[in-house]
Amino acid sequence: MKGVGGEVIAPLEWKFSQVFGERTAGEEVQEVDIISAIEFDRTGDHLATGDRGGRVVLFERTDTKEHGGSRRELERVDYPVGRHPEFRYKTEFQSHEPEFDYLKSLEIEEKINKIRWCQTANGALFLLSTNDKTIKYWKVQEKKVKKISEMNIDPSKAAGNGSVASSSLCSSPKQCLANGGYGDKAYSSLSNDLSFPPEGIPSLRLPVVTSNETSLLARCRRVYAHAHDYHINSISNNSDGETFISADDLRINLWNLEISNQSFNIVDVKPTNMEDLTEVITSAEFHPTHCNTLAYSSSKGSVRLIDLRQSALCDSHSKLFEEQEAPGSRSFFTEIIASISDIKFAKDGRHILSRDYMTLKLWDINMDSGPVSTFQVHEYLRPKLCDLYENDSIFDKFECCLSGDGTRVATGSYSNLFRVFGSAAGSTEATTLEASKNPMRRQVQTPSRSSRSLSSSITRVVRRGSDSAGVDANGNSFDFTTKLLHLAWHPTENSVACAAANSLYMYYA
Repeated sequence: MKGVGGEVIAPLEWKFSQVFGERTAGEEVQEVDIISAIEFDRTGDHLATGDRGGRVVLFERTDTKEHGGSRRELERVDYPVGRHPEFRYKTEFQSHEPEFDYLKSLEIEEKINKIRWCQTANGALFLLSTNDKTIKYWKVQEKKVKKISEMNIDPSKAAGNGSVASSSLCSSPKQCLANGGYGDKAYSSLSNDLSFPPEGIPSLRLPVVTSNETSLLARCRRVYAHAHDYHINSISNNSDGETFISADDLRINLWNLEISNQSFNIVDVKPTNMEDLTEVITSAEFHPTHCNTLAYSSSKGSVRLIDLRQSALCDSHSKLFEEQEAPGSRSFFTEIIASISDIKFAKDGRHILSRDYMTLKLWDINMDSGPVSTFQVHEYLRPKLCDLYENDSIFDKFECCLSGDGTRVATGSYSNLFRVFGSAAGSTEATTLEASKNPMRRQVQTPSRSSRSLSSSITRVVRRGSDSAGVDANGNSFDFTTKLLHLAWHPTENSVACAAANSLYMYYA
């Protein structure tokens, strides 16, 4: 692969880094523990996961904290940087609880659909989490734990250093309560049984409160509710740091982080007559640097770019990205497999990555004639579409991600596999990895093939991994019950976090 300046970039060799929540052989996975969302923060120093039980778990990076300072600062002082990012468990909190909509007789799951990090302030972490109906704005901050370090000391046990010992006033066999009280009303603080010597009690100490230890406290700052009639599939922060969007099947709403009781509907694709409905919104994301631009994808396989400066209700798009289907190739499954399950902007904002059931597509926002590159992910499943439709696997929503430098893209597949493709011009990199401690175990050895489009002067590369139907390179049959739907790429390094059921695997290259 050729990078900036024309130098050849070799394919990455991925290695196992860490696993959290690893299952033992034969251990049954609880439904509530299955991870449903993964997100790195902007710096890459924190990672958040959400699960079907409504919990959010935070991890923090440790390999830079040990020496203090960021990676850039360590490089500046010529300090040897750790070989790869390492994380540790930080804290967890219950973000959402199961609810019941009595008006619609509908159960609302607690499952976390998306997590998005917000800007940090005063050492506190802020993030948005959402289930199907309600978005919450969380603040996670270290709080000092106040403890009483000196108490009334029993003279017989006093060491003279003010350490905690049994109270000199609690000499009764009856059990003492907090603050020197007694369980029996006969023993009150005014009881005649207690007599103070005239010279006083030398071991009497006034309580001293200290706060040496700290604990993490998660507090819900805002709740953004009752704004969506349909299930929320996306939330996305704006680069202005003040607003965010939430999207459901038919509408996209714009919120201010500080105002929870009001939102503005900026996209509404709901027809007057619901029988005329032909497509729904599947994903939406703000441009990483332009606060007026956002993109959303549809179930028909198109990506629309909209400009908030054009009008208050952005029903008309500024750009439309879709690939024309080949004549005569239409079938019953065409529209189902064309539905886009996820879109992501590249860090520079120039490209959009979209994931449909069969492929990953990379779009240049300055070229709406077709994708720059198409990466075949599930081509080997085409003969099995009937079976996949019968068991509902064809409706699985796989996420996608890009590396921080934009030279690689990744997405998940079945049998807990995920694929990494080189997206730079001329790259043939197509790696298949397994979410296990030996990620290269199922590495596909067949060279990927490129096909050039003759309809455009711009090369559109199509890359395939293993095309063998239903089996991988080792001859193992694919397991459609184990699927890797959620993954995230570290914003500055070649490190990927991915979820296999209730386990979080991390890899580096």
